[in-house]
Amino acid sequence: YIPVSSYMKYTPKEFDDQRPVVLHIGTGSNKNLPRLAMALQGIRCKLEIIGELSIAQIAVLKENQIDYNDSFNLSNEEMREKYEKADLLSFASTYEGFGMPIVEAQIVGRPVLTGNVLSMPEVAGDGAHLVDPYNITEIREGILKIINDKDYRNTLVEKGIKNATRFSAKKLAKEYANLYQEVCTRGN
Repeated sequence: YIPVSSYMKYTPKEFDDQRPVVLHIGTGSNKNLPRLAMALQGIRCKLEIIGELSIAQIAVLKENQIDYNDSFNLSNEEMREKYEKADLLSFASTYEGFGMPIVEAQIVGRPVLTGNVLSMPEVAGDGAHLVDPYNITEIREGILKIINDKDYRNTLVEKGIKNATRFSAKKLAKEYANLYQEVCTRGN
């Protein structure tokens, strides 16, 4: 596993269920922004996108009448602020080697929606709403469930905070030290 940066910290925020800020990180094709835009059509929210948008992505956002903001080249402090101001993270990526935004959002205390493929379920643990990233309806229903079901949303946050502890630098350093000790012991 990869440790989470120490600049992320738990920051409680009252969830805005009338017009939530949906944080989306990344604009590469695997980040699935066009499907998210289609899933958000008609949902009162503000989409906060981290990453430089292409002309095609801007067209999809406009076509689906998405209220969005786009930021890129952010400092660690600016990234932390984006997580803190968000109401939820949508990370329904089609491919990830790890999926650090999942853990970062969990540390900050935000509910997470993520893809049910590759590393994302393992990284998210039981602290995220999993969806088929190729299914626009599932993405939409997952976001609406997080927005409209306070108990479910709070459960995701609680489980996410607990899950994120698996990725602390101190815990992972200890695990690596134990692994190296075991390898050295077997070699002798």
